[in-house]
Amino acid sequence: MNPWLLTLPLAYLLGSIPFGYLLVRFVRHEDIRATGSGNIGATNVARSGAKGLGILTLLLDLGKAFAAVRIAQYFAPGVSDLAVAAAVAAVVGHVFPLWLGFRGGKGVASALGVFLALNWPSALSILGVFLVIFLLTRYVSLASILGAASFPIFGFAFVHHPSPMVIFGFLFIPILVIVKHHANIRRLLAGTESRFGAGSKTAKPPKVTT
Repeated sequence: MNPWLLTLPLAYLLGSIPFGYLLVRFVRHEDIRATGSGNIGATNVARSGAKGLGILTLLLDLGKAFAAVRIAQYFAPGVSDLAVAAAVAAVVGHVFPLWLGFRGGKGVASALGVFLALNWPSALSILGVFLVIFLLTRYVSLASILGAASFPIFGFAFVHHPSPMVIFGFLFIPILVIVKHHANIRRLLAGTESRFGAGSKTAKPPKVTT
């Protein structure tokens, strides 16, 4: 069987597992989309008062994306194009999950997971950027945006003669993460963005369609 036909749908489905939503639903019997920013990611889960679930969400979101790339590398060892395509599919799955009406998270943890699988030195470099910015500002959003923006710099520094697919993936994933932070960017520019640890308003309940 063509490994592309097998691994890309699997990568998307793995990426689309909404761990933040599921953990809060089963442990606290709440809808995380009705809390804080309404996002299903680790930061909003932690801000909802469930720091342990937030850490677990982070690890699971990272792990599912890491696994998606590793599966692609298993079925086609040495084929970097397939691994990068699986990385894109996994992050797209997280941001646009089939199970939640294509309304998912911002892709930060999943992006880190695929970068760790694709090129761990560059992933650790962007994690360093994230930590420095976060410790200096306490803005998770700003740290995520600048960390994502730095990935092409580190990624291409560690990859020689990248193919068009690798170039596409190394640019598309950070751009997608940054675009998903458009509301945060507006609040940062307006000076109204919440720092991590500060309280946040309850989000409007998600629309339910029948």
